[in-house]
Parts: sequence; structure tokens; C-alpha cells
Amino acid sequence: MAQTTPNHTQTVSGWAAHDPSGKITPYTFKRRENGKNDVTIKILYCGICHTDLHHVKNDWGITMYPVVPGHEIVGIITKVGSKVTNFKVGDRAGVGCLAATCLDCEYCRDSQENYCDQVQFVYNGVFWDGSITYGGYSEFLVADHRYVVRVPESLPMDAAAPLLCAGITVFSPLKDNNLLDSSPGKRIGVVGLGGLGHIAVKFGKAFGHHVTVISTSPSKEKEAKNRLGADDFILSTDADQMQAKKRTLDFILDTVAAHHSLGPTLELLKVNGTLVVVGAPDKPVDLPSFPLIFGKRVVKGSMIGSIKETQEMMDLCGKHNISCDIEVVSTSEINEALHRLTKNDVKYRFVIDIAGKSSNL
Repeated sequence: MAQTTPNHTQTVSGWAAHDPSGKITPYTFKRRENGKNDVTIKILYCGICHTDLHHVKNDWGITMYPVVPGHEIVGIITKVGSKVTNFKVGDRAGVGCLAATCLDCEYCRDSQENYCDQVQFVYNGVFWDGSITYGGYSEFLVADHRYVVRVPESLPMDAAAPLLCAGITVFSPLKDNNLLDSSPGKRIGVVGLGGLGHIAVKFGKAFGHHVTVISTSPSKEKEAKNRLGADDFILSTDADQMQAKKRTLDFILDTVAAHHSLGPTLELLKVNGTLVVVGAPDKPVDLPSFPLIFGKRVVKGSMIGSIKETQEMMDLCGKHNISCDIEVVSTSEINEALHRLTKNDVKYRFVIDIAGKSSNL
């Protein structure tokens, strides 16, 4: 495993963490030359995901320093390889979490390459050539075109960036449970109103469903209803409210990344209802058996989505004019944004203006 290979001859400026303190500083490194299957993307904006925070601090014990985070990347294509036919110079492009997969397993062949055993991510992964991948906190990216999507002209680039992770993370389970445009009128719940939850509410409303936000924060009710158009709100710490809403929902998406019990949430589902977990708490969630058994309910997990699904999501976002609620920060404000993220002090997603005037820390 190497940081670079002999083919890495392009110098690029970026921003990296070098140790578990998580402090981001300017970092100059090398990227590979644009190959026959590659596109080079001048990065305009990159979203900040909670996963970035875990990686820069090595919370999961897997970080390979120096780490250049960022997997919510949008920009303009500046170069295309000889075998690339679906993109051209000047196209608006997006790159999410995926950098490489085996391309040949049953999941890759079935457009579920995000579940490939050999999946490698846009940063802190190992590419086919043995080099460590570096993410979107940088001026440009070289990506295999099979892991790139087109950003619709109707979407603002900055507010589209978080769709590449937060958006597809909540879109994929909605699609998987037949909750897109074609089957409106379901009653769906969204647990947590953060970076993932707010876009889930937008999707739910755009696809014609009755959306209930479930939260531990009373202050989120006004946000959910007035700002995002949710139909209902349940304060999950209020036993009376939870009791009154038992067996009222067809589907629940749990976006919470903190330790909690799934039992009370499961009771909100109708018989045969489904709960999909997309949050990733550090400690195992509690899953009591009785709410499962007495409601014939299902608990599933879901991780991002395939490139095909991601493009479908981007196209639907263009059609419905869906983008994320963001706060744009300069590259000089990355550390401050990461610190605020630890306190959930953002509505609802930070996006770095990579190509902005402020290019140094």
C-alpha cells in the first residue's frame, strides 16, 4: 500500500488531517494522471459529512494519515479519458463515496456495487493501483467515470453537494421500499432532523407522502413543520405522544447517529411496517424483540446507493427542485465547521467553497 504510485505526477493542493487531533491544515500531494476511463474534475464545492469528523479523529481506528476528507464533491469536468463517452469537458459532475469496486461480483453486475466486498472509498481507501485515495477537500479530483454522476443544470452546485452522501443515503431506502413518485399517500416517519433527516423530509413530501418527524428536541417541531413542510411531529421523550401515535406509520427512516433504543420507535409502525436504520451510532442500538414479534415488523439497514440510484436521485432532485439546506464555509473555516459539527450546530449541512477566494487556512 502506497500513498502514490509512479503514475501520480499531478500536484494538487488540498487540506488534510495528519494526526488524531483532527486539525485540518494545507497539504500538497499527488494525484494520478487522467487515464482512459477517468475524468478530471475541478472541485467547486465539497460537503462536510459526520464521517469526515470520525476519520480525521480516527474514531473508528482505520484512518491512514494524512487523510484528505470529503465525499460530497461537485465540480466541472476539465479532462476526459479516451474510453469515456458519457461525459465531456465542461459538464457539471458529482462524486460521492465510491472510488472503486471489483466490477464483477453479483452486486456490481446488479447495480448494487456499493455492497461489493472490495468497495474502496473516495478517501482513506486503496485504489486499484495500490495508492491511498484522497477526497474532496482539494482543488481537483481524478475519478473513474463509472463512479461519477451528472448534476442537473437546475440545481445550485453548492446545495447539491450533500446529495452525494446525505441525499443518496436517505433516497435509497425510500426507493427500496417503493416510496418514490409512483406510490404516494403513505405515512412515513423520519427520526432525527439533521443533515440526513431534513433531506428525507423533503423527499417524502416531494413524493406525495404524509411525513412525521420524530425527535427528542421540542424546538425541532417548528423547523419540521414551518421550514420543511412536515405534516406532523412527535416528541419521542413524551410518552403520551408516543402512545397516541402507536401503529400509525407505514415506514420509518432512522437517521440518528447517537445510541438509542429502537423499541419505542418500532411501536409507531403499523403491522408489517418497516424501519430502516441509516444512522451509525458508535455503540449498538437496543432492539427489543416484543415490538418486532407483536407487530410483524422489519428492521433493515441501508448504506448510500449505487451510481445508477445516485443518478436517478439527482435527476429527481432536478425535477422536483430538491437541494439541501446548507451553510457555506471557506477553506479557512474548515476546522471551525468541524468543531461546530461535533455540537450539531448547523442547519443542516456544511459545504466548503473549495474554489472560493479564501483558499488557505
